[in-house]
Amino acid sequence: MILTFASSGADSEKIVYNLKLGFIKGGEAKIDITDTIYNGNKAIHYKMQAKTTGLADMLYNVFDVYETIANTENLPYESIRNIKEKKYRYYNKVTYYRDKDSIYSQRSGWKFAPENLLDIITVFFYFTNKNYIDNIEKGEIVTLPTMHADEINDINVKFLGFETIKTKLGEIECYVLSPQVKKGKLLKKSDGVRFYITKDTKIPVLLEFEMRVGSLRAVLVDYDTDKL
Repeated sequence: MILTFASSGADSEKIVYNLKLGFIKGGEAKIDITDTIYNGNKAIHYKMQAKTTGLADMLYNVFDVYETIANTENLPYESIRNIKEKKYRYYNKVTYYRDKDSIYSQRSGWKFAPENLLDIITVFFYFTNKNYIDNIEKGEIVTLPTMHADEINDINVKFLGFETIKTKLGEIECYVLSPQVKKGKLLKKSDGVRFYITKDTKIPVLLEFEMRVGSLRAVLVDYDTDKL
């Protein structure tokens, strides 16, 4: 599986992961985050692609694209979800009108929306950049309204404590977060996702997903930035 975040602009960050489904290598993950301009305003452009490779591609044949342009507070201006999984296809673009407390979805039209509505990409960056992660207590849950799959739902992010993770970059002490999401077709349970975030730089070094078909792990192998 290959995941890619990319965008145009001046400053950028790139995070690369190896992905494994059990003992099967599914590919790699890459996240590029870049500053840009949207309607004359400073913004951040994220683009994520997910593509299976090798045996995982034979089993699941996934090529998913997520794209978001957000303001400097990581609140989305617009987001795109373009899904191809075997014969399944799904496309939708959502535009956020915060001055009207609403959004417009190409699939379902106008909807009322909370002022701080996020999407499935920006929810993590909003959580870390708003310093929730610096002040949270073990067992505490932060609830964030999130747009995903053309529905607005609350995502609960639970702090499980600290853990030291062995990586190619050495042993790293991490926050362990568990977003509570809908099980859906792939996840085994609603709390079957864990993010391991470095205490110092707030970079996710390990992502774990308890899938119905086994455990999916995304392990950090490289990080690069040209931000000053």
